[in-house]
Parts: sequence; C-alpha cells; structure tokens
Amino acid sequence: MAARSSSQQNFRKAVGSLKDSTMVGMAKVNSEFKGLDVAILKATNHIEILPKEKHVRKILDAVSALRPQADVGYCIHALARRLSKTRTWAVAIKTLIITHRALREVDQSFHEELTEYSGCRGHMLNLSHFKDDSSPSAWEYSSWIRTYALYLEERLECFRILKYDFQRYFSKTKRLDIPDLLEQLPSLQRLLFRLLACQPVGVARYNFLIQYALSIVAAESVRLYVAITDGVLNLVDKFFEMHRHDAVKALEIYRKSGDHADRLSEFFDICRGLDFGRGQKYVKIEQPPASFIKAMEEYVMEAPQTLLLPWRTNDDDKSATPKEIAVPAADLETDRKLFIDTEESHPSVDSPEIPKTDKSEAADTPLIPDLLSWDDPCQEASEPDDNNSLALSTFATEKLSNPAISPDLSREPTDWELALTMAPGSNSAAVTATKRSYKTRELDWID
Repeated sequence: MAARSSSQQNFRKAVGSLKDSTMVGMAKVNSEFKGLDVAILKATNHIEILPKEKHVRKILDAVSALRPQADVGYCIHALARRLSKTRTWAVAIKTLIITHRALREVDQSFHEELTEYSGCRGHMLNLSHFKDDSSPSAWEYSSWIRTYALYLEERLECFRILKYDFQRYFSKTKRLDIPDLLEQLPSLQRLLFRLLACQPVGVARYNFLIQYALSIVAAESVRLYVAITDGVLNLVDKFFEMHRHDAVKALEIYRKSGDHADRLSEFFDICRGLDFGRGQKYVKIEQPPASFIKAMEEYVMEAPQTLLLPWRTNDDDKSATPKEIAVPAADLETDRKLFIDTEESHPSVDSPEIPKTDKSEAADTPLIPDLLSWDDPCQEASEPDDNNSLALSTFATEKLSNPAISPDLSREPTDWELALTMAPGSNSAAVTATKRSYKTRELDWID
C-alpha cells in the first residue's frame, strides 16, 4: 500500500514537471511579457522547494512604483490566474509567499493596486475552496494554506481601513484620536486573530515551505502586537473622557487585548519549537492589569451618554433639528420617570383620551346654530363673558343681523332684547334671567 502511494506521488511530480516545462515554453513563444511570465512560472513550479531568489526579485521589481501601471496590473493578474487555476499545494503556497513578500518589500503602491484589483475582479486571495487531495499530507497542507490566505486577505483589508501599512508605521497608533482608535484598533485585532490561527498542526508543522511562510507571519506579529499595545494604551489615556457609547467599544477592545496576549504567548512557544524559531528573540508579552477592567466597567455605568434630542429655535417652526446633548447615564432613569409623571398629570392635546370632533358629525350639523343656548356655544364664535354687557349685546346683535341664521329680519327688536342691551355689566342677576328667557324662547322657536 505504501509503495503504491509512493508511486502515485512520483507520477504526480513527473506530470507537474512536464506541465511546468510546457508552460514555460509556451510563455517564451506567445507571451508579450516573456521574461515576467517565465519568472512567475519558475518561481511557482510544482517542485516542493523554495523558489529561487532571482525569479522572486524579478517579480518584485515588476510590481514596484517605478514600473508602468500596466506592467504592475499584468503581474498581479498573472499571479491571480496562477493561484486560481492550481490544485497543487506547492504551487499555491509559493504564489502566496511571493504575494506576501511583495506586500512587505514593495512600496505602498502595490497595496493600492492589489486592493483595486480585488475590488474589481473579486478577491485574489480567496482560497476557501482550495484543496489538494493527492495524499493525506497534502490535505493537511491545504488546510493551512487556506488559513494563510485568510491572513493575507485580512492584511489587505486592514490596509484599506488604516490607509497605511502597519509594518512600516506601527507606532502611528500612539498619536491617533478617539474616533480613529475606535476604527483602527478593531481592524488590527481582527488581523491578529487571523495571524494566531496560522498555527500549524499535524504534519504541516514539519513542512519546510510552511515553516518558511510561518516565519514571515511570526516576524509580522511583533510589530502588529506593538501597534495594538500602543493603541490600547493611548485609548486608556482617553477612556475617562469618553461618552458611554465610545466607552463600551473601548472596553471591548481592552478585553480582547488581554485574550490575544495569552494566545500570542502560545503562538511564540510554538514558533520556538520549530526550526526557524530556534535561537530567535521574541517580544515579552505582558498582560494588562485585570483590576483596571473593573474601574472601566464602573465608568461605563456612569459615563455621560450622547442623546439626539429635538431642539427648536422658534415655537412656530414645527421642524425639529436634532442636537447632541451629553446626559449622565445615572440621570437617564430619573428623567424618564419625570417625563412619565409629567405626561400623566398634563396629558397632551393629541392624547387619545380627549375626544376629537369628527368631520362627518360636523357635516350633519344644521346650518342654523343654537342661538339661544349658552350651554352649547357655536364653534365659530367664542363664548362671551357673562359680566360684559357690551360683548353680550354685540354677540346678540351679530347673530340677529346674520341672514343665514336669523329667521325674520323685518321684525323690530323686542323689549327683552332692548333690556338686554341696556342692562349694566355688573347686574349678574339680569344676565341669569336673560339666559333663562333664552332657554324658554328657544323651545318655543324650535317648536
């Protein structure tokens, strides 16, 4: 069984070598960029050894800022095509290593070109479905390659958010303000999470190509950890000035930094046990003080919370412009109770408990209003003051002079009407008697 498996592997290697030589010959004849295509094919061949440095340097020179943009675009497209069509783990990991080295060694323009290419034609580094099932070892290698590709993809996404390479400007987090810290630190922590997932298991720990790629990842972990630590310290200095919404995010970032510190220590222990990590010096990981988390949690409960409240500058203006007002979190419950009590004691005009006049009922109301009833005044006129005889006479005169509501305009004013207009304003008894007379005459007039 073992001999059969060995013969199958030898056969696959022979087929792979034949493919490489065939493609190199075709590139020399048909390709417009002959030298670059040959370098890519030879650097990413099926042989399970590291690519020669002269081929790698030719590729890195082709994607530098000194070359025309068309040449850079063609090189990225050639690498992406090589990565998407292969089903061999050796070709895939070599292509990823070359891309990773370009991200580290070429200027920032390569990040921008690769980000633009991924945005236009899909993620170049998406290897979620990659697998090499030629052998059990190749299956485990494929699993680690997918994890490695996720790290590189997250590295590119981190550059898109930060707008700079953290490897070159890792100390920049010391000078960021609160909004930038809350945006950039989660991105850096997600990248560290992907980095920690690159721990090889099984036979992948002893493969030389995987160890080489892991050594590059481990080298980046130091500056990534320093960038996150400096950013967290900067965030802690500004923590007790934050509003509650920002303080909650900062507390979550601080907690994750503690969890990642434990896992990073384990990651370094694994690297020390591998061939490339022996004798190397690693940064000392220090745990953030756990007692400080309690103080941060207490501040979050009492931190002022930014609310959007309506603010009107003119009472006649119904449009309300939202304004940000910082309200202490401890006073929110008191303000809420006070608002509820105020509504119960002073119901709003729009409250459903207050009946509203229906338009259908108003349409059925007769055109002649109840002139003689003071209990149900007309909606179109306000009720006159009982002690104001002038207003009372004016109100009665207007009602009698209105042809739409007066049944007889030719009759002379009666004695009781003249007495009403001549009555003194302070004679409340006469006004009361007049109301009673209105009631009696109303019934007679309606009948």
